[in-house]
Amino acid sequence: MSVPTMAATAVCGYAALLPERGVAALIGQRQIALFRTHDGTVYALDNHDPFSGANVMSRGIVGSRGDVPTVASPMFKQVFDLRTGICLDDPDVTIPTYGVQLVDGQVTVSIGDD
Repeated sequence: MSVPTMAATAVCGYAALLPERGVAALIGQRQIALFRTHDGTVYALDNHDPFSGANVMSRGIVGSRGDVPTVASPMFKQVFDLRTGICLDDPDVTIPTYGVQLVDGQVTVSIGDD
């Protein structure tokens, strides 16, 4: 489920994101997880794992199911679509996703209100 976008916040340099690895960032009071895939695309979603309740998604395993870029929770291994936040193992569960842009080599993320 995408969150409505607001003003973008610069989070880090694009070069700081290693392919297929996640990093956590704090925007206001919200923890987000950033992922850069092998094709260079950057995704942002909540760092909160809805199954375990822990803020660990940035430590998840990046991969794919078919053409779908994914991250598997490091806790119980549920797999989420990086584009939509939908759990591929239980489509009734989602993680909020956020808009990402690259601006002058910086990764910016737009988050919405709760």
